[in-house]
Amino acid sequence: MIEKKTIIPKQVQIEMISSYKEHYSNIQKLMERRRKKTIMEKNYIQVSALNNYIKLLIDDSSFLQKVYLKGEISNFKNHMSGHLYFTLKDEEARISAIMFRNKTIDLKFTPEDGKKVLVEGRISCYPSQGTYQIYVDKMEEDGLGNLYVLYEELKSKLQKEGLFDTFHKKRIPKYPEKIGIITAPTGAAIKDILSTLKRRYPIAKTILFPALVQGNSAAADIARQIENAKNYDLDILIIGRGGGSIEDLWAFNEEIVARAIYNCKIPTISAVGHEIDFTISDFVADLRAPTPTGAAELATPTIEEVKNTINNFKSELNHLIKNKLNTLDHQLKQVKNSYILKNPSMLYEIKIQKLDYLSEQLNQALMKHIIQKKADFDKISNSYILKNPLLLYQNHQENLNNIANRIEIDIKRILEQKSHQLNLKINTLKLVNPLNILEKGYSLIKKDQELIKSIKEVKPKDIIEIQMKDGSITASIKEVK
Repeated sequence: MIEKKTIIPKQVQIEMISSYKEHYSNIQKLMERRRKKTIMEKNYIQVSALNNYIKLLIDDSSFLQKVYLKGEISNFKNHMSGHLYFTLKDEEARISAIMFRNKTIDLKFTPEDGKKVLVEGRISCYPSQGTYQIYVDKMEEDGLGNLYVLYEELKSKLQKEGLFDTFHKKRIPKYPEKIGIITAPTGAAIKDILSTLKRRYPIAKTILFPALVQGNSAAADIARQIENAKNYDLDILIIGRGGGSIEDLWAFNEEIVARAIYNCKIPTISAVGHEIDFTISDFVADLRAPTPTGAAELATPTIEEVKNTINNFKSELNHLIKNKLNTLDHQLKQVKNSYILKNPSMLYEIKIQKLDYLSEQLNQALMKHIIQKKADFDKISNSYILKNPLLLYQNHQENLNNIANRIEIDIKRILEQKSHQLNLKINTLKLVNPLNILEKGYSLIKKDQELIKSIKEVKPKDIIEIQMKDGSITASIKEVK
């Protein structure tokens, strides 16, 4: 954003300075005469007179009638009268400010504490309090203030999404072999990183991914190089640049860069600006370095650290080997001093004794088995069936005869039951047989093999069949007059 300034020709500036010096000299002479007169006459003046005099001096200065200031609003108060009272401050100083109601009509934003602003106005003294202040004619948001708002909004958004959570952070390898660097190919940052790496850990291989680090296209270029770095089997990726204003560092506050770092599988170190500079990239990266040089230091150990580590490993290994040797030596001495080794025949004697014991147990088991089998054989040999084999056949024959007799009895019983049931069925059928009525002198009359139940079913000249108990008669229907 272009900062507003009063442009005064050089000649006019010289004349203004000369006029100011002359005017100031006259004021000094006047004050000196009054001081001497006051000392001589002790002519005391009131505080209000002094403050009014100071106000006159300030109001009389053309330099203070149109000033342009930038700073941050604090102690803001919107009075019921419509006038705005606040303090304008920077890191080192502050000044009271007032903006009258008729000047606030053109405001395009709502003033509040913490906002960065650009103001235009005049400096004057407030006699009743003896303080000087700026009477603001115009005020607008500072471009840096707008960037800070965007920065806070994106930071809050990404934090809610979990992009800053520590459990997402990857561990930075202690002894990297390949280190990628995304920064401008020229400038102090790349020189500081490479010189630090060479001094601390020269065995590491470095790969530069040149990228724009400032300007409208910088964010997209940085994100593209982060994606490109995934193809180089890197152990660590350093992303950063040297110091600058918030506008200069803004590419590292862009969402596209933040998401590219978050999605990167390589452990990343953010090294943007100076120690006091914080960007969105610092919060998303796995590790934040205060400077590019600090990033190189965090990414690698020193040669001395590596040597110390090797010496520690060597000492620890020697200690472990010594302990192992002592343990084995102790075990060897125990074996050498063992009673069995000094009297090896005892080991042989124990084996012989055990062999005798096992042989005896085997013999006893064999004898027991033989006795059992002999008893089984004698039992079979002396069995009654073996001595009288025909008895087994006779027993089977007797069983077969018994079974045949039982079958014959069962068949007769079943036949009698079935015969009785058949007779019952025949008698039942006879009772319901319509032909039985013919035995009593009744007859059945049919026409076309159909039984006639009513005279309405026949007419003259119909041929009918009369069935009696001992035969059938064919007749013709005759009409009776």
